[in-house]
Amino acid sequence: MSYRHFGDSLRGMSTKYRFRDTYRIQLREKDHPPPHVHLTGGGLDVMLSLETVEVMVGKAPPLIIKEALAWVRAHQVQLLEDWKQCYP
Repeated sequence: MSYRHFGDSLRGMSTKYRFRDTYRIQLREKDHPPPHVHLTGGGLDVMLSLETVEVMVGKAPPLIIKEALAWVRAHQVQLLEDWKQCYP
């Protein structure tokens, strides 16, 4: 479960975590509040709250959501710090 810090970005998106060779958790540098990340890949774009660690918008297979939310929960403090760097 590696973590990529803010600044490891490509085209306005910072991929924080990649799993199952398909899915990514991304922090988009030109986004909007409230603090969240995007679960992308395999045709998905699910918004995950950094404050409540819940799905905000979108749907994905339950096991993918479970894995993504577990990773966000484990890295919540770092993700919120990165969010604050993007949106002071």
